[in-house]
Amino acid sequence: MIPLPLARIAEITSGALSGMADPRAVVRGPVVIDSRGVEPGSLFVALKGARVDGHDFAAQAIRAGAVAVLATRPVEAPTVIVPDAAAALADLARAHVAALPQVTVIGVTGSAGKTSTKDLLARLTARIGPTIAPVGSFNNELGHPLTVLRADADTRYLVLELSARNIGHIQDLARIAPPQIGVVLNVGTAHIGVFGGKEAIAKAKGELVEALPRTGVAVLNADDPLVLEMASRTDARVTLFGRSEAAAIRAEDVTVDERGRASFTLRTPSGSGQVRLKLYGAHAVENALAAAAAGYELGLPVATIAAELSEATPVSRWRMEVTDRPDGVTVVNDAYNANPDSMRAAFEAFGVLGKGRRRFAVIAALRELGEESAALNEELGRLAGGSGLAGLIVAGPDAQPVLQGAYAAVQEASAAGPPLAGAPPFPPPAPGGPPFPVGGPQAPPPVGAPAFPQTVGGPQVPPNVGGPHVPPPVGAPGFPQGAPVPPVVGGPPGAGGSAQPQQTLILHVPDAAAAAAELAGWLRPGDAVLVKGPRAMGLERTAELLLGGARQ
Repeated sequence: MIPLPLARIAEITSGALSGMADPRAVVRGPVVIDSRGVEPGSLFVALKGARVDGHDFAAQAIRAGAVAVLATRPVEAPTVIVPDAAAALADLARAHVAALPQVTVIGVTGSAGKTSTKDLLARLTARIGPTIAPVGSFNNELGHPLTVLRADADTRYLVLELSARNIGHIQDLARIAPPQIGVVLNVGTAHIGVFGGKEAIAKAKGELVEALPRTGVAVLNADDPLVLEMASRTDARVTLFGRSEAAAIRAEDVTVDERGRASFTLRTPSGSGQVRLKLYGAHAVENALAAAAAGYELGLPVATIAAELSEATPVSRWRMEVTDRPDGVTVVNDAYNANPDSMRAAFEAFGVLGKGRRRFAVIAALRELGEESAALNEELGRLAGGSGLAGLIVAGPDAQPVLQGAYAAVQEASAAGPPLAGAPPFPPPAPGGPPFPVGGPQAPPPVGAPAFPQTVGGPQVPPNVGGPHVPPPVGAPGFPQGAPVPPVVGGPPGAGGSAQPQQTLILHVPDAAAAAAELAGWLRPGDAVLVKGPRAMGLERTAELLLGGARQ
């Protein structure tokens, strides 16, 4: 941050000094909204939330070294009092970036891949000048200005991630730090319930290219029609990236290795380079191309771009983090957030990484899908249930559509494949109730035994390997007495070379910890687990527990 006296901060924010604040006292940064992040020279912004009021921590912030507090009411500390602390924070950031004439602002938006692309692009810009980029997904009305305020006189590139939860949000963020380069990745189904449709999402994302000056550059995805249409919404020069021939920056000869990492030829107007990504999932190719296109516009040589992309590893947490336990179990932690598009990408990558192994997944119902919530969550269940898993755990509330879809998928798989010896037919769903065990108490299988469903009060499905799965007590809640739990066919073969299809267990649990507890009893050396769900479910805790509780 450029040092500012309190008098200047009050002028920028239309605030008034209070609490014996010295107008000559200088704030040198950082600007923080969490009193635990205060350092000597800080400005503490007191925000009132649903559960915590920052004003209550004003004195603590001053004791930790803050010069003053930006607040909406008097506190026992030197204070700049403003009508709206969040608006004042935005005003301060806007004035700050305007005082940095050597900075090039690059904005990145899209329904999926923003953070990964931002991380890749920041790696590229760091090769040619000091760069500031958000930590994780600091991309909203608070995180955006806080990131901008981290820049100083030496900063040459601000790589910013812009999110939108409604029309006008990106426009507001772009006013804080006007971009010279705008990157739009895709238009998907994230927050579709809030927006009301993909066309509205496209309108919101396109606000980034509308904010570009005539001398700027719009970097657009040639493979997404809704993004491609945004070229008509800007006077800036347009550069296309993608896999199609229309893209100036494109990927050719894409291959994926046994761990799900992509390699490709990066083709540009001035030559090509070979990229071998360390990032997991074929969807990382699009993110890499977007970063490459922006880097190319900044004048980076193709060889440098290809080398940097090939060396990049995940920077932001809980996004396709792949960890191998000492016993050979692979845990894929992609739990930062989820939407229908990112779920499909994750399962596609997991299918490659876990090929030939017993695979398990922990997911949760997607949110903010509006009127399409039930249908899209049922589709998620079908995706998971039809992916050949040995076991599927659905955690948290509103899980019924996901479970219904998973049940339908395994039913169809069973009908399409050879019947299991001794396996009873699928039961019809109970009227008004779940079609399979949901939420009832269920003991884990014996150590060394695979997870597979069990009949309650009826014939038992034979085990694949090891002993039988321990049944829940007869009459346990959520388990229809006498109804067999459906097996899944078509999964990877079990241990011991059995030719019989792997059995699958579909289970509903209340939370992330319960999911980890169930999986702990099922996993064997060499298995693979995918953990992915909406941020509110906190499923990263499941991965953390599976990895021994170590910080992820």
